Amino acid sequence: MSFNPPGEVPALPVALAVGVVAFVVQLVLLLWGGRFSWSRAAVAAGIAVYAAGIVANTVFPIFLSPAQSEEPWSPALALIPFHDYEVADALANVLVFVPLGVLIPLLMRRPSRWKVLVTAAAVSLTIELLQLAAQRLFSGGHVADVNDFMWNTFGGAVGYAAFVLLSRVPVLSTILNRFRWHSTTATPHTV
Repeated sequence: MSFNPPGEVPALPVALAVGVVAFVVQLVLLLWGGRFSWSRAAVAAGIAVYAAGIVANTVFPIFLSPAQSEEPWSPALALIPFHDYEVADALANVLVFVPLGVLIPLLMRRPSRWKVLVTAAAVSLTIELLQLAAQRLFSGGHVADVNDFMWNTFGGAVGYAAFVLLSRVPVLSTILNRFRWHSTTATPHTV
């Protein structure tokens, strides 16, 4: 029994594949670099689950056989900041990217606010471009929106700010250092 409309690609198998591939690639990087530990593997698992969730919730639904229409198709693209955008959507986008702002500096040798901000922006831009491509190729169900990009990036910055604050508490800094992929005794750079 299928709950997907005819022609709809189910999100779960694709998201699981993305998560498994992301996890395996990270484990291989940890093993090859001689940096494997269970706490670092937990970060890899967190990133894999996060990536799978992002793919499932931002790219899907997609349809292999979209409904036919007499009107010419044009992708839904919102390029005007703050136009026809709800506060609830902004908050959701911020909250979804806060974990990324915490996970990114765990992977970096010398995290800084700019590196994390650029990485969060790159991830958000990739999502918006995937949504645009999914619309074009598969009649995807999401709008590529500059507002999503802005609020996602802001969410990454909020997550990094929380990470920096937590890193300044000695007990929490010690715990965070166990999860870092690169050993460090200093707190993350703020510039």
